[in-house]
Amino acid sequence: MCVVGLGLIGGSLMRAAAGAGREVFGYNRSMEAVAAARFDGFDATENLDEALGRAADRDALIVVAVPMPALPQILAHVKQSAPLCPLTDVISVKGAVLDEVRRADLLPNFVGGHPMAGTAHSGWSAGDAALFTGAPWVVSVDDHVDARVWSLVTQLALDCHAVVVPARSDEHDAAAAAISHLPHLFAETLALMAGEVPLAFALAAGSFRDGTRVAATAPHLVRAMCEANADQLLPTLERGIELLTRAKDVLAATGSVADLVDTGHAARMRYDSFSRPEIMTTVVGTDNWRAELAAAGRAGGVIRSALPVLGNQG
Repeated sequence: MCVVGLGLIGGSLMRAAAGAGREVFGYNRSMEAVAAARFDGFDATENLDEALGRAADRDALIVVAVPMPALPQILAHVKQSAPLCPLTDVISVKGAVLDEVRRADLLPNFVGGHPMAGTAHSGWSAGDAALFTGAPWVVSVDDHVDARVWSLVTQLALDCHAVVVPARSDEHDAAAAAISHLPHLFAETLALMAGEVPLAFALAAGSFRDGTRVAATAPHLVRAMCEANADQLLPTLERGIELLTRAKDVLAATGSVADLVDTGHAARMRYDSFSRPEIMTTVVGTDNWRAELAAAGRAGGVIRSALPVLGNQG
């Protein structure tokens, strides 16, 4: 396996994959990150074409773990050096990635991925082999997806001790706007507003800390994920503003915020008891397998062990 980009996610992936017994090597443009990875005993290089050539020689799974703005350049190198390798990514938007992969003419061997895990820290030193343990890892089931490559990507996620959620790219992006990208913008807003009140930082405790945790994320990473998902984020942001505006108007008229607080609390309690049934019966590669998995994922289903593949069920 070849990991392109050794920041928090890529570095954690390299550690987790190596811990699962996989042969893994990687690339990072920063010599400092490469030196740190080597110091920790990992196989890394600052030469992208060298890493991709090695991947081509081994028919290795290539995992792209760079910020969205860097993706077109990386894909151009993949197209030149390793166009036939199975390819996935761990970028937090899927539709925009799919578009770039299509432009690079790499779609046949590509399956999108997104582990729903992270911290506010970045770089190789922030990596953690246990980062993905128990985390949902989206593996795309778009119409073009090849069964063999999909199974390779799914097995990687399972080897990292994640649970796999099959989803179409557009549906992933709509959900990610609500549970990831909008919270980032709300966290930035809370931090900004507190910074305008001199006493606020002195009084800040658990609620402020938890509500603004992701505002500590490097701004260029937040911009990359939000801006690349603007089509899905805009209506989600509008909905959030609508709910807050309604709460403001009701508070002004009645002195109460009960409606927002009660319905929000109820939704949070539903999350705590949300069932994630295991998907076990789908045979990958049969007629309608992608649609079947997308429907199961949409209903909350997850994959905890490898599914059978048509022609390879024994």
